[in-house]
Amino acid sequence: MLFIQYDKCTTCQRAKKWLDNHAFSYTDRPIKENNPTYEELKAWYERSGWPLKRFFNTSGRLYKELGLKERLPSMSEEEQLQLLSENGMLVKRPLLITDTVVLVGFQQPAWEAALLTADTEEQQTDE
Repeated sequence: MLFIQYDKCTTCQRAKKWLDNHAFSYTDRPIKENNPTYEELKAWYERSGWPLKRFFNTSGRLYKELGLKERLPSMSEEEQLQLLSENGMLVKRPLLITDTVVLVGFQQPAWEAALLTADTEEQQTDE
């Protein structure tokens, strides 16, 4: 699992604590120092099934300063992905990437459904 987060983000801190409490192993990647590339974002977006807007930190200062609420609808997917790849503060976090799941933001019920259910199913098939 790849866990992309921002250290000062309280939602990221809660997500990390949840992962640790459930003994998941993951690679921790600080978004400010190691922003996702255009190629990574495109692959995750395509695999996720989410609308691309979901990958934007719509409550962030930079999103508002750039007027993206008004601009995004007229931008192409390529332009949006390029913008996300240029500044990690525009990317909604945390991001959790597994072989089968892309989770954007931390919503505990969604993480439980995606990760704990999958973990239980794997244990059952191993037995």
